[in-house]
Amino acid sequence: MTLPKDRVIIASDVSDRDGIGVEIYRDDKLVIEIFRDDAKRTRTFTLFKQGVSLDLIEESIQTFKKEIPWDFID
Repeated sequence: MTLPKDRVIIASDVSDRDGIGVEIYRDDKLVIEIFRDDAKRTRTFTLFKQGVSLDLIEESIQTFKKEIPWDFID
């Protein structure tokens, strides 16, 4: 049995949105995005796959909090 391979990318977006976030890939497929939108002053969580484990969701949130500054940028 092979364990799934996870990868985290920190990505900023200043074209369609204005902010920064983390993208979580499992086996090279985008599964989760957590994004801090500085223009809207929001933080959003998007799932790109059904049936994502709670462990991966919690781990992703912790990664976001660790890697992305919490304060919005004007």
